[in-house]
Amino acid sequence: MKGTRSVVMFLIVCIGVLSSCKNKNPKETIASSKVKKPNIVFVLADQWRAHATGYNGDPNLIGKTPNLDQLAAQGVNFKNAISVTPVCTPFRAAFLTGKYPTTTGMIFNDLHLPEESVTLAELFKDSGYKTGYIGKWHLDGMGRFDYTPPERRQGFDYWKALECSHDYNNLIYYEGNDSEKKKWEGYGPYAETQDAISYIQKNAGNEEPFLMVLAWGAPHFPHATAPKEFQEQFNEEDIILRGNVADDMREVAKKEAVGYYAHILALDKCIGDLEKAIEAAGITENTIIVFTSDHGEMLGSHSIRPKQKQVPWAESVRIPFLLKYPALFGNKKIEVEAPINAPDILPTLLTLADLPVPEFVDGESMVDAITKPELKKDKATLVMNVSPFAGKSDEYRGVYTSRYAYVKTLDGPLFLFDNKKDTLQLDNLVNKPGYEELQEEMEVVLQRELTNIGDEFKPRQYYIDKWNYNLNSSGYIDYGKDSKPQGPSLNK
Repeated sequence: MKGTRSVVMFLIVCIGVLSSCKNKNPKETIASSKVKKPNIVFVLADQWRAHATGYNGDPNLIGKTPNLDQLAAQGVNFKNAISVTPVCTPFRAAFLTGKYPTTTGMIFNDLHLPEESVTLAELFKDSGYKTGYIGKWHLDGMGRFDYTPPERRQGFDYWKALECSHDYNNLIYYEGNDSEKKKWEGYGPYAETQDAISYIQKNAGNEEPFLMVLAWGAPHFPHATAPKEFQEQFNEEDIILRGNVADDMREVAKKEAVGYYAHILALDKCIGDLEKAIEAAGITENTIIVFTSDHGEMLGSHSIRPKQKQVPWAESVRIPFLLKYPALFGNKKIEVEAPINAPDILPTLLTLADLPVPEFVDGESMVDAITKPELKKDKATLVMNVSPFAGKSDEYRGVYTSRYAYVKTLDGPLFLFDNKKDTLQLDNLVNKPGYEELQEEMEVVLQRELTNIGDEFKPRQYYIDKWNYNLNSSGYIDYGKDSKPQGPSLNK
């Protein structure tokens, strides 16, 4: 199957190159074929919401995330980045394939991404890139602590990863072709970052460019395991919660926020270490750095307890997204209002590297939104949860634009917010006098976006039956030692 796919992918790349040559003005080339393609360092956090950064104005973090603040000041800040489904596995599959969860079948955690999937790593590898993955994977579906062999790594050659663990001070991993468990020393994200730095140092001088993904498990809970030196910088009583946190959530939210923010400070340090390593290697100009997260964290907002995501409110679906590429954009601050979503990442990176975007990709390149913001100013992007687990949410579909958020369940519209005027999403405009036309317009936009990806928004059981999934009583895929692996290609 993999051999056949390689031939197909080779033809896709060839056809794409030929077609792009027909239409492209050489003066408008993103990354000239006469020079080395850009290296890509893609940093993926887990459960880091967009609000929780100094540069985005979180009062608990102002002045405390200097490295991210500098990255935002010298690069592109997608201010309205969205997690298509604010859960780990669906986001990661969408990021790697450029497709929506309803297209791939990767609709909840612990599913197996089919080997025949065409991924970001394989497309770049077929174009001469070296590829590496370090950290949390969560796409194999064969057990959270089990070994992922090379044929299931979706095109990543260098490998120091584990399916899923958040035991940050006892974090295990597998290296290369060795099926024996190893353990990161100390705080896992620090050790993973140092390995990423070693990878950069080793590959910086090569003729071939590299694509490396560094995927931390933090700041996902447990929060109390964050480095003590950073926990000591916060006091529970001094934590400033968002204005949409209910009184009965405030105590637990403040307690969890201390560790949550401490993880963030530790990861900000890691960002600084990465940037220093890139500079020391002499590859700053021609290296694309991306920082983002798979989804957000509610932390008590809208009466939803800390440690939760998967719901459609902004704290859950909005994520940070910074991109720096000095050779193309210089070192200036650029803020993009148009939303970018998980399926847009693959085509955006391909475009920046001057590589063709395959037709099967659902997402769209957002490079135009950086260079010509007016071209994407009215873009709407989908949010969805096909089958929420543990009864924490109803299934939903919705759209976010640079200004509005409109979401509906199978029972009808859930909310309509003007995010410019109502940053806390407290004033629901659904069925409110004076907003009937806006609600109708947003419904039309939602239906258009669903039609574009062929999703009719049916009850969750339709999708479970479509891919023959078997869920436990809590709505989860079982991932224990004796569980049967499941995935779109495994349950046929």
